[in-house]
Amino acid sequence: MPKVKVMNMAGKEVSEITLSDAVFGIAPNEAVMHAAVVNYLANQRQGTHSTLTRTEVSGGGRKPWRQKGTGRARQGSTRAPQWTHGGIVFGPKPRDYSYSLNKKVKRLALKSALSAKAASESVVVVDKIELEGFKTKAVSEMLSALGAGKKAMIVMPEKCDKLIKSAANIPGVKTALINTLNTYDILNCDTFIIAQDAVSKLEEVYA
Repeated sequence: MPKVKVMNMAGKEVSEITLSDAVFGIAPNEAVMHAAVVNYLANQRQGTHSTLTRTEVSGGGRKPWRQKGTGRARQGSTRAPQWTHGGIVFGPKPRDYSYSLNKKVKRLALKSALSAKAASESVVVVDKIELEGFKTKAVSEMLSALGAGKKAMIVMPEKCDKLIKSAANIPGVKTALINTLNTYDILNCDTFIIAQDAVSKLEEVYA
């Protein structure tokens, strides 16, 4: 079972916690994690791209020259694809890129990501994350004290508007709850910071 030091917001060690093997100690499945990341990125796409076909561009109503006798190739419209300002052939049109993954695959991918972070010693457990007000400076000082990298993810046991809004101004820092975690964000962060109360909830949900 992986053991992790429990720190306070000032970056001092206060105790030690043993993480669950079922969530933080499995052998990471790279294929499943890759599938989850591709799925997440595909679902983020808006799919609003659009190009104009020859029926949608303006102009080209008249046949540019007669069919026969000019010595030139026959043309029916100046808005055919081979003409400048003509339509686009097989161009992108609005579409939905989203698709769903099996629940078991999602769960395995998330546990694999958490185990990979634990194995690389990128998991930091904080005893309590408490803020007196909406202050970005307090969160920034906590991240510095914990030695967090440029990209950090803070996981809370329950919603805290003070922390969410205070961390929102810091580039590369994300906040999440247990039920909003996803494989992409876990793998994308340099440091996975989680409140001690959230650890037991996380292990209860995904064990």
